[in-house]
Amino acid sequence: FRQGVQSVLTFLKELSYQCNITLHQTEILKFLKEEHFDIAVVDAFNPCTFLVSEKLGLPFIAFFPGMMANADRVGMPTPLSYIPLFQTQLSDQMDFFGRLKNTMMFLGSLVIQKKMDSLYDGVIEEHFPAQSRPTIADLHLKAELWLYNIDFTLEYPRPLLPHVQLIGGLLTKPVKPLSQELEDFISESGDAGFIVVTLGSMLSSLPVVEFFKEMNGGLAKIQQKVIWRYQRSKWPQDVEIPPNVKIMDWLSQNDLLGHPKVRLLVTHGGMNSLMEAVYHGVPVLGIPLFGDQYENMARIKDREMGTYIPPEQLKVENFASTIQHIIENKR
Repeated sequence: FRQGVQSVLTFLKELSYQCNITLHQTEILKFLKEEHFDIAVVDAFNPCTFLVSEKLGLPFIAFFPGMMANADRVGMPTPLSYIPLFQTQLSDQMDFFGRLKNTMMFLGSLVIQKKMDSLYDGVIEEHFPAQSRPTIADLHLKAELWLYNIDFTLEYPRPLLPHVQLIGGLLTKPVKPLSQELEDFISESGDAGFIVVTLGSMLSSLPVVEFFKEMNGGLAKIQQKVIWRYQRSKWPQDVEIPPNVKIMDWLSQNDLLGHPKVRLLVTHGGMNSLMEAVYHGVPVLGIPLFGDQYENMARIKDREMGTYIPPEQLKVENFASTIQHIIENKR
């Protein structure tokens, strides 16, 4: 936990440095102000977007790319007895110790959040006059509308405010036909079908060679064909690709998940991938690597839409057996 907090603080410190550079771009800011925009739509993950909107004197709509990790900062009621906080990996059915953990996490988050906001104090002092200096906390409450990239299929029942909307599933849509190359590969799978593997961009944080050897060892043991999104030019030369695995630099994930022969999505647990899986009714095996992915996969497991294996625990046998267990479970 401590290491995770420190990595977030380091990341935000870098963002605050970039924010200072952004607010020094006077010509660009002048151009934007002279355009007389009615409103700004900002990425709420980066607090600098609030400061840019404030500098331009624009009202703003805040878009948050995941679940409601900052609900209390937005002013939403968050009863700790039945609303699990971000990174607790709890459900809304908490016993005494779960509620105790939730409460301790809340108290700790108040301290951590104050530290995170303080990283922008120097930027605010430099770019805003003393009589009208905003705070990051106040700007969270100033948004005209909050949009969250999640749906209630993965969120627990909770109080919402009128200016809060859940819009998860923006990338989901009806399927388009696959290329003939992919259709030919999939047709070879027969009734066993195929699985899709896509693990995002954080694989560099792992010992890739050993990790891929374990994954490929597991994939070689299953009957299904496998379509894996990964750059072939970066594939480790000493990792053999099983005959049932097809590596592709890019794939149309939405269209593959809508195919009648798809059996499983193996994913890092990014919210967009999970929303596509939910939309098409495809079970999920997660290998969470970073940040919100652990919490996302905890929700998937609690909803019985799939399960997950932490990367440090992934081995040939448990990877193959977990895949088979999910596919054979007809729930």
